[in-house]
Amino acid sequence: MNHDTGAGPARGRLPLRVRRRPLPWERQRPTWREARPSVVAAALKRATARPSGNWFAVGAVADLTPARPLSRTVAGTEVVLWRDAEGRLVGGPGACPHLGAPLAGSPVRCGTLVCHWHGLALDGSPFAGWEPFPVYDDGVLAWVRLDAAGGERPTPAPVVTARPPLVTSVAAVWRGVGVCEPRDVIANRLDPWHGAWFHPHSFTDLTIVETPGDTGDAGDRFVVDVSFRLTRRLVVPVRAEFTAPGPRTVVMRITGGEGRGSVVETHATPLTPDGRGRARTMVLEAVLATSGRPGFAVARRCAPLLRPLMRAAAGRLWRDDLAYAERLRHLRETGRSSN
Repeated sequence: MNHDTGAGPARGRLPLRVRRRPLPWERQRPTWREARPSVVAAALKRATARPSGNWFAVGAVADLTPARPLSRTVAGTEVVLWRDAEGRLVGGPGACPHLGAPLAGSPVRCGTLVCHWHGLALDGSPFAGWEPFPVYDDGVLAWVRLDAAGGERPTPAPVVTARPPLVTSVAAVWRGVGVCEPRDVIANRLDPWHGAWFHPHSFTDLTIVETPGDTGDAGDRFVVDVSFRLTRRLVVPVRAEFTAPGPRTVVMRITGGEGRGSVVETHATPLTPDGRGRARTMVLEAVLATSGRPGFAVARRCAPLLRPLMRAAAGRLWRDDLAYAERLRHLRETGRSSN
């Protein structure tokens, strides 16, 4: 499906646009006819069929401190990651091989993880039945490979899409947890039509330019023209594309307008079910913002101040979208959803 007018967003020199007469929320163009369930379901099916190599995103590499490990329970498996004496990422099971103490609460000393129950030290090498997991540091996110949980053919590294160089961008990672499955998070991201309706505080003037066919092909992507709201009347128009390179990842890339080349990666990692047996999923959203404008160098120097604002903006959207994902899980479990 193609709704392109040929104009494209933000072709002028100024990145901002003033909307002289903003439409009331209820008077914007309805998108429900275009948001066909069959298109979303087909895109989700293709995404979840793509291989992951058994890799799961665990957290931001910035969360790995010299003194404390990064720990998660991924797909029911306790995992602990830390940096060894050489600064390399290492990791393995989150239970001490001695008496099963949780290594999550143990300190790191000179690159060695020291169990806080009895002092057993692990340097990331196999020890007394404790076998390390393959791990990967992509510069922004830390990954672990869990072959038993993934059940696929393992690969030496996760699929990481092209990003702007870290030295020319500002990166921030937001983390949240929802009562849903990873597929519900991915389905949310593969429905771009809901943006201006469900997130009017952040988006307006949304038009879907391109959608993938129900059968899928090399152009399996959604292309969107949308304006990010700065105020009620001041907006930043961009063109963005959404792709799903793996079963638990959706990538939004700005291809036109201000911030061209910037990337937002959404990763959905299964956790342990809650006390009622309901699935839980951790959402990791990595934002890598860049710009060709000379003034962006100032923004990079202010990165420590910008990152909390970037995480807050992502969190505001995900308060809505996790409710959306949890609703999809509920509808599926009650037999009312096509996803």
